[in-house]
Amino acid sequence: MLPPSVRAGELAEFDGGIGVIPVVAGGGANVVRGVSPGGTPWVIKKFEAKVEEDGDIRVEGKGLVLAGGNNIGSPDGVTLVAATLFCQTSPGPPPTFSAHSSGAHTLAADGDFKFKDTLSPVPPSPCTNPALLIRATSSSGPWLAAGIPD
Repeated sequence: MLPPSVRAGELAEFDGGIGVIPVVAGGGANVVRGVSPGGTPWVIKKFEAKVEEDGDIRVEGKGLVLAGGNNIGSPDGVTLVAATLFCQTSPGPPPTFSAHSSGAHTLAADGDFKFKDTLSPVPPSPCTNPALLIRATSSSGPWLAAGIPD
């Protein structure tokens, strides 16, 4: 069953974002759903995304910038971002997930981005245990931020 906040035709909705912290306690990489993190901490000021059952996605982010290093407060040369939605396909152990990605879209010098696209392949409906990652450059790049499910 879809959460009550998701309207008919909507598969998933995300309101708010979390910037990447590249390492976890003990010093290991903060890998999420098999995706490696960006090498430096990132923050995101504002994030919203809606995914429709047909795979259409609308994404808007503001202030996706480095939270550390010499280029703090900038996207440090990252000029393109993509969104990847992960849906759980089996509970495991370990659980498995399918990946559904947008194309690459422009990241402005202030860390803002906004795009409409269609995820490929189209995600299953329902999308169980959804996670949405914003990735550098393409669907194969490291993750920089994650959406907070609404």
